[in-house]
Amino acid sequence: MNEFDNRIDQKFQELQACGKKALIAFLTAGDPDYNTTEQTVLEMQRQGADLIELGVPFSDPIAEGPVIQAASQRALDAGTTLAGIFDLVRRLRAKTDIPLLLMMYVNMIFRFGKDKFFSLCRECGVDGVIVPDLPYEEREEILHQAQACGVRLINLVTPTSAERIQAIASNSKGFLYCVSSTGVTGVRSEFTTDFDSFFAAVREHASAPCAVGFGISTPGQVRQMKRYCDGVIVGSAIVRILAEHGRQAVPYVGEFVHSLREALDQP
Repeated sequence: MNEFDNRIDQKFQELQACGKKALIAFLTAGDPDYNTTEQTVLEMQRQGADLIELGVPFSDPIAEGPVIQAASQRALDAGTTLAGIFDLVRRLRAKTDIPLLLMMYVNMIFRFGKDKFFSLCRECGVDGVIVPDLPYEEREEILHQAQACGVRLINLVTPTSAERIQAIASNSKGFLYCVSSTGVTGVRSEFTTDFDSFFAAVREHASAPCAVGFGISTPGQVRQMKRYCDGVIVGSAIVRILAEHGRQAVPYVGEFVHSLREALDQP
């Protein structure tokens, strides 16, 4: 993989060419075990997911709400490691070409070793990395290593980014992760963000497709949000199904993802 053939870029180009929006699905890797994660990823793709975010479990996930915090703890208790997640990605790459991203905290990359981490991303088939606790102004800490390995470092922009929106949006690759509301991840019954003004500012400067996440958990919310962006990210609602059904969760997650796909494709 190099700078010019990243799967994230290819997928958004394909979708835009046929007038479709991206459905981006998140789950915590290793919850409840690697095999269930693998089978769930493949089922989500079958049911219409376009990109997959694999959450790397961490002992202190400050950006996450209670649903993903609990999933992270279950995965750690089951023995999930970053090395094990790279092995999982290798197995997935033998079966699917869907874009795969890791969502993780920057300390894990530093502890693993920046060069080693991004080299393994390239070797195993990780297309992008989302680091919610890395401020945009500090992205140079890992940006060179990511770019050298053809891995997209996904920027996040929030409704409170204000004057920073221009810099963040205009220097984005892969896609721009637009956070729907302030606070941690988790299911929300309603949103208080003024999306018209937020996305007007984002769209004015965006150099990459825009995807919105944090709190989107129902087909109705997908329908509400899709007019603003190029993709919709759903995480906690999927993780909650995995928490409820464990190793039997795959068909339930598939049914839910299918309902999100239908909502996203409705005119």
